[in-house]
This record gives sequence, structure tokens and C-alpha cells, in this order.
Amino acid sequence: MRHVDVFFAASPVAIPRFGLVVPKHRHRIVERNRLKRRLREIARTEVLPRLRGAGRPLDVLVRARPEAYAAGFEALRDDLTRWAETRS
Repeated sequence: MRHVDVFFAASPVAIPRFGLVVPKHRHRIVERNRLKRRLREIARTEVLPRLRGAGRPLDVLVRARPEAYAAGFEALRDDLTRWAETRS
């Protein structure tokens, strides 16, 4: 992925779960919070429903790269949905 690193493992529970790491990368807290909100929304509306629909109980950890701060919502969504499609 260009903007995020995605790590995953089989979940010990029957549903997929999502975790998020957004390092500071020399950005202000406002920018960091905006990026976290965007990634959480993408996970809620795109990634988790795809994994649930495929019956894949995975624990997913997303770590934002420095490039993610400059990326738009669509670019972030494309990265994560592309990953989710390969896993479902």
C-alpha cells in the first residue's frame, strides 16, 4: 500500500476487528486526528463489512505512513478497499 501498512492475523473472536496506529511524523495533532477519523470511517464502512460478508474473522492493524497525511480520503479508501478485496 502506498499510504498505509496493513498487518493482520486470525482473530480469536468470531468477528473481524480493526486497530489503528497513526504516528506523529512531525505533524500537528489536528492533522493526526483528521487522519485517524478518515481511517476509522473507511474501516467502518468499507473494510469491516467486506470481511464480515466473506466470513473472515481477522484482526487488522493499520499503521499510517508519513505519505498518508498528504493523501485524500479517496486515495486512503482505495488502498484499504483494495486490501480488503484481496482478503475476502
